[in-house]
Amino acid sequence: MGKKQSGSAEKKPAEKKGGNPKNADKGDQSEGKGKSGLKAATAINVRHILCEKHSKATEALQKIQEGQRFDKVAQEYSEDKAKAGGSLGWMVRGSMVGAFQDVAFALTPSTVDKPILSSLVKTNFGYHIIMVEGRR
Repeated sequence: MGKKQSGSAEKKPAEKKGGNPKNADKGDQSEGKGKSGLKAATAINVRHILCEKHSKATEALQKIQEGQRFDKVAQEYSEDKAKAGGSLGWMVRGSMVGAFQDVAFALTPSTVDKPILSSLVKTNFGYHIIMVEGRR
């Protein structure tokens, strides 16, 4: 009885050896994994930069790609209430607009100094640059 791994082909041994305590409780979710190989999540800790104009959003994206921190660029460029480095906090499925949610849940978690970004996402609010800091 001691081994739980034996019957599960979905789990990669590398994930077990990594010792990532954040994901330790996510072993047996019925939803499985999404297209990108991430475990299914019900909530994400998300940051974004929102710009009404495509040109301004493109400029912000370029600054981040040049190595500037996501939170600093968000403070300078974002046009919404999430001026605190673009942080929206923990968001659950269904609480975000469709295109934003689809992209956000597909992103791999990263940090503000080395963000894994979305490309520009168009919604009725404008253009978003999205990054995810955590999943649960």
